[in-house]
Amino acid sequence: MPPPSRKQIRKMTARAVELAGLNLPENALVSLNFVGDRMMAHVNLEYVGHTGTTDVISFCYCEDDMFDIEDEVAVELFICADTARREGEARKDSSYAREMVLYIVHGLLHAAGEDDLSPEPRRRMRRRERQVMKKLEEDYDFNKIFPEYSIRDVSLNKDSL
Repeated sequence: MPPPSRKQIRKMTARAVELAGLNLPENALVSLNFVGDRMMAHVNLEYVGHTGTTDVISFCYCEDDMFDIEDEVAVELFICADTARREGEARKDSSYAREMVLYIVHGLLHAAGEDDLSPEPRRRMRRRERQVMKKLEEDYDFNKIFPEYSIRDVSLNKDSL
């Protein structure tokens, strides 16, 4: 997949942090790691203890005693682009770009303390996801942030084969 627009993703992520209610120190950083299925499966097994790939894994270091605040990573997200592509193609109301933003929002909500392991918290989290996504859609074109690779983007001639 093509890389996301750095300028736009920074602005959108900062807004998503705010909308998610994640009260980070002013100079704290949010790290976004875009990975494929293999790396996601590795992170999932190594740090979560689950087998296989998943959409997003969130780490919040804010409450760690070693957290220094000044220019430190407060939240780290691992976002699976392969899952976003598959889900974006499978869902009529979604796309690769929309899934990528949803995974960022979902991970930030986890970092803000939301949980989706049981029915009532899951309903609350889904409601919050919809609210944050709706607000982000007002200000950002997800397709410009996460352009989707297509066969039209490739020009082939006999010299490139």
